[in-house]
Order: sequence, then C-alpha cells, then structure tokens
Amino acid sequence: MRIKEKIPFTIAQQLPQLLALMQREEVALLLNPLQEKNGFTPVLALGALRSIQGQYGKAFDTIEEFRKDCGEIFGYFSYDLKNEIEELESNHTDFTGFPNYFFFEPKVIFRIEEHSLNVEYYEEHAWLIQTLLNPILPGKSTAIFDLNARISKEEYISSINQLKQHIHRGDVYEVNFCQEFFAENATINPYRVFEKMLQKSSTPFSSFFKKNELFLLSASPERFLQKEGNRVLSEPIKGTAKRNADVLLDEQNKKDLRTSIKERSENVMIVDLVRNDLSTFASKGSVKVDALFAVHSFPQWHQMISSISCEVEGDISPLKIIKKCFPMGSMTGAPKLRAMQLIEEYEHFQRNVFSGAVGYFKENDFDFNVVIRSIIYNAKKHYVSLSVGSAITANCEAEKEYEECLLKAKMWFEILK
Repeated sequence: MRIKEKIPFTIAQQLPQLLALMQREEVALLLNPLQEKNGFTPVLALGALRSIQGQYGKAFDTIEEFRKDCGEIFGYFSYDLKNEIEELESNHTDFTGFPNYFFFEPKVIFRIEEHSLNVEYYEEHAWLIQTLLNPILPGKSTAIFDLNARISKEEYISSINQLKQHIHRGDVYEVNFCQEFFAENATINPYRVFEKMLQKSSTPFSSFFKKNELFLLSASPERFLQKEGNRVLSEPIKGTAKRNADVLLDEQNKKDLRTSIKERSENVMIVDLVRNDLSTFASKGSVKVDALFAVHSFPQWHQMISSISCEVEGDISPLKIIKKCFPMGSMTGAPKLRAMQLIEEYEHFQRNVFSGAVGYFKENDFDFNVVIRSIIYNAKKHYVSLSVGSAITANCEAEKEYEECLLKAKMWFEILK
C-alpha cells in the first residue's frame, strides 16, 4: 500500500535536496522543478521498483503491457523508434549509449507544489524521505573542455543546399536538419550543470533523467503530446528569434518573428502535419487548431508555437496515440516519411534520445515533451553531446540556418565553460 504524505518546503530548498536524492538512486526523472506554467506537472520520480528498456522492434507493444501492469510510469522514447513505425534504418554511429526506450515504475514520487512536496511511497522506502534533510552535492560543475562540431560549417551549408534541391524537385516541403556538437574525454557534474541550466533558462518542459551513468539534461520549451481524459493536445514549435536586453529591440524581434513569412510557412506546414496525424485516431470532426502562430517568450528565445487538439474515444490505447504521431513533425518535416529518409541520408550522427520524447503515463493519460535544447552525457564513456537543428524550406538561407543553430546552442556553450 502506498503512503501519501505532505512535506513543507520552498522551491529554494527543494531543488538541491531533490538533486541530492537523485544522486542516491540509479534511476530518476525530474520534470519542470521550477513549476513553469502550462508545462509538465512538476514531479520527481525516484528509484525503480521495476523497469523495461530495449531497442526498436516491438517497443510500443512492450511499453503498453508494462504500463497496464504498473499504472504510473516515467521514461522516454528515442527518435530511432521511427524504424519500428516505418521501413527506416539508423546507420550512423550511436555515441551516447542510450537504449531506444526506457520506462520505470518509481519507488517514490514527489509532486512539487509552491510550498510543499506531496510524497507517495511504500513503507520500505521511507528512508528516502529522511535523506531530504541531508542534501549533499559536489561543488564543481564541470572540467574545462571544448565542444567540437561533428561537421564543419562548410559541410553544413553544402548539406542545406542539397536538401533545398530535394525541396525544389518536390521530394519534400520541409526537413528538420540537425548537427551535433560533442566532447570526448569530458567530465561534468550533471547535477550542477542542471542547476546552472535552470538559472539561465527555466522552461515548461525541462527535465533531468538519469539511468546509472547515462544523463539527459533538457531545457525543452516544447510539448510533443498530452492526453487528459478524452482530449489530446500537441504544441509544435517552428520559429525562433533571439532575446535582446533592450526592451524595444526585444519587442521588435518578437514582432519580426510573428510576421515572418518564412517562419509562418514553416509553422503552418507542421500544423497541417499534426492535424493529419491526429485525424488518424480522433473522433470525427474533433481536430481543431486552438492557437496558430502564437509567440511565447523564454529567457533565451522567442518561439512561435501553435496548438492543435482533438477528442478521442475512451477505450483507445495511449501507446496507439503516441505511435500514430511519432516522431514529432517539428523534428522531422513534411511529408514525414520522406523527411526522415533525407535526415538519415544527410545528417552525420544517430539522434537516439535527441528529438525523442520524455514524460510519463498516469493511468490512461500522459504528457511528453520534445527532447531539444538538451545535453546528453555518458559518464562511463566521458562523452558529452549537444544537438541542434532548424527547419529547411525552399526559401531558407543556409547561413541564417547555421546562425539559428548557434543561437539554440549558445546557452549550453556558456553553461559548460
């Protein structure tokens, strides 16, 4: 029987203590600890009573059976599960070492509120609650190292120009092309790095996942898919502009993003793709665009975000819904299958958990982000990975797309200095 308890804490106290707890367990997932609005329900899932992991093949069926047995589970889907959905392959080297999927039933769940933690646990795990009083975090955040580009700027621009030729031939309308920055023989303290990340950019779909020596630190602003009751919601991002310390210039950047023909065309293509994905399982006539071209401001960026929703029948499988929409259109392009084929052809690394989805299932509901603006760290291999990308369309300029990638990576470059 699970015990429920409320513990009084302020968020200033909570974060170091929650991170200290994560160090004590081999598996943990922290979602939206600063309680940003309209994001994940803030929660720490700590320890694994049981877990599943594996590669693509029968991942969605396996996860569905595990979910039914457990009720509430936490974890991630990697981008490479695309190979289970379509006749696709992942032939690039995987440097990060993450399984294609991992889910676990927690020993303890801390639901984070403004002035308290609501804790759920079994009696035999009560000792974990006591450790809240003794947070221990090492002081040093990172050793000094440089992130190296997997491809040169010249190679990047050449790839963009080749992709534009595919677009002009009508093979595809839009492709999300990504590149990796990486470091080998690198050591970081992921707990301190995550703290620094939250100080620089608190986002509604931030997450910190650990599984033994594998770490994912995400400042994602994007929701992939949420199901609450019979409503399914997707909130794709397409369109990025930098922030400016000057209030007038910052407002101008925001206005330019809102009115940009290029950014709006990118966004509407993905909205149409999501509408099509939702229509494959939605109740008849229920798919609708709740918000189109809305601009949201975050500490590092302005983002153009649209919202698309639908209603579903109560007996539909949650994993069926996710599989019909996976991978997310904002990280592939349109049409999705051809875009993924070109991504495999022109990118130089295996995405794995990058541009996958992290989140949770609670009974028949779920909420998952898009894994972007993230650091992936394999402590055993001493390997650090940061991947960024942008949407390639017929009228895009390769130089500006490269600059957009650097804008998205800038925060991490600063944090890891």
